[in-house]
Amino acid sequence: MHDVTFNCMGCEMRLLAEGVDRGAIDTARRLLDAIDARLSRFRPDSELSRLNADPRPTVAASPLLRAAVGAALWAAERSRGLVDPTLLGDLERAGYTASMTGAPRAALAAAIAAAPARAAAGARGDRRWRAVQIDNAAASITRPPGLRLDTGGTTKGLAADAAAPLLAGARRLVVDCAGDLRVAGAPAFDVVVEHPLSGAPATTLRVGTGAVATSGLARRVWQGAGGRAVHHLLDPATGEPAWTGLISATATAPTALEAETLAKTALLCGPAGARRVLGRGGGVLIHDDGSVERVGAAARPVLRLRRDRLRPATPVGAAA
Repeated sequence: MHDVTFNCMGCEMRLLAEGVDRGAIDTARRLLDAIDARLSRFRPDSELSRLNADPRPTVAASPLLRAAVGAALWAAERSRGLVDPTLLGDLERAGYTASMTGAPRAALAAAIAAAPARAAAGARGDRRWRAVQIDNAAASITRPPGLRLDTGGTTKGLAADAAAPLLAGARRLVVDCAGDLRVAGAPAFDVVVEHPLSGAPATTLRVGTGAVATSGLARRVWQGAGGRAVHHLLDPATGEPAWTGLISATATAPTALEAETLAKTALLCGPAGARRVLGRGGGVLIHDDGSVERVGAAARPVLRLRRDRLRPATPVGAAA
């Protein structure tokens, strides 16, 4: 069993595989490092940053950049505009201008207590992400000059989905991109969902072959202008942090990209909408009063196991 943990994309990542040689693990890690180098908005020399800085409406784009932007546009369409990749300016105005690895965080409990009235997020009226066009034949991306993109969370899901086939010979495998998980093998894994207020296990999901992702506030809450607490999950309709009554949403799906999209959509919808979003595949909602709600197929209770126990049913990643 190979089990490697490393930092990438400003987060902790983990590759676990049984039945493949170490070279497969190294290849998967190199892919994740390459995705980080070429798609990070925090690297001025990344291909994504160069796209955002280019004044031309149409820019040549590599297959990787086209895939990342395509995944972000798919998520926007799938979420009816809630997962919007065109909010980079709003994120920067909120203070999210650099990687927050090692940066001080505001206390989530205090942020919740001081948050404004809860409301579901909404899509931007102009749906400006629909103005972005990918031309695979011409190997280019076209968008209105000045429209900048942040592929953010969808890139983590895409990365997990891209790395998993490199470990396809494994009897059991885990690709954990900061809580966006692709898993495969039997027996099934127990995936521990951490509680964002305490860091303790909130519940456990049993997953065989498929994906799990969590969208939540715990790791990116900081002090903004005027001392108010802000976070990175924005309401596209207002450009402000979304306070919907949920602080975490976990989704299961066949792919990590879909699970990531469902989880973020659920959190932005608020409790009532989230139940509809996660009702088919199942998931977990954590409300800002600390209560934990299992939804859909996930409503069936399963045994909780410790994250560090590598046994037939193993909690492979803590999502927060």
